Amino acid sequence: MTEPVSAPFVAMFEALRMAPTFARGRRDARAGHVRALSISSSLAVAQVRGPEDTTAFRSRLAVRAFGAAAWAGLEDDLASQARYVADLLAGRMPDGIDEVFRRAGLTLLPLSLDEVAMDCTCERWPLPCAHLAATIYALADSFDTDPFGVFTWRGRGRTELLTRLTQLRGTATPPPVETPPPDATLGDPAGFWDTTGTPSAPPPPPAPSRPDLLLDQHDPPPLRYAGGSLAELLRPAYLALPPREGTHDR
Repeated sequence: MTEPVSAPFVAMFEALRMAPTFARGRRDARAGHVRALSISSSLAVAQVRGPEDTTAFRSRLAVRAFGAAAWAGLEDDLASQARYVADLLAGRMPDGIDEVFRRAGLTLLPLSLDEVAMDCTCERWPLPCAHLAATIYALADSFDTDPFGVFTWRGRGRTELLTRLTQLRGTATPPPVETPPPDATLGDPAGFWDTTGTPSAPPPPPAPSRPDLLLDQHDPPPLRYAGGSLAELLRPAYLALPPREGTHDR
């Protein structure tokens, strides 16, 4: 039986010497005390109210979302093998997906506590508290149920990823556009990180026949409408532009 994709992620936390905290977190997650779990680019948020709590607490876990250049390389690798695309179109996590990320020098899920930022409104110490532990288990279960949750956490939503893969494979019909309602509880994932990191190098200039590739050269601004990224909202307009033969950047 294939190991769940979330197993190393959970094991990273369970290796901490906090067995009572994680025992309670596992119990509360299984009992359904984790509510309103939401996953966006870089940030996962949940409301947790265990049987010992008088009120619900908001717990958050953040990771760094991969940039546009990293995702362009990952999508090229995924699209190069039909089985990856077929599994994802069927809503399944492809076997061997970790190898795709490993070739890019990345991991699908964080495997070091240094890669994760977290907080909880209970303000108990040390972290992770029992509410965060419950959220970790609920988040891991959601990743094993819906593979697109972990891709979203890393910066590529379902519609955006499948659209790019079908375009790269030359599939005629892209997946339908999702329009989930906005979630005001997520907060700003940028607040977890400093701004001193070195940005990824942009990919090569796009071919003249694909004017929309300009949108993938840089990380999109943190603006979303009706659940969609600004890049995807602008893509139809770019695709409508006539190709400009023989032009190049100066």
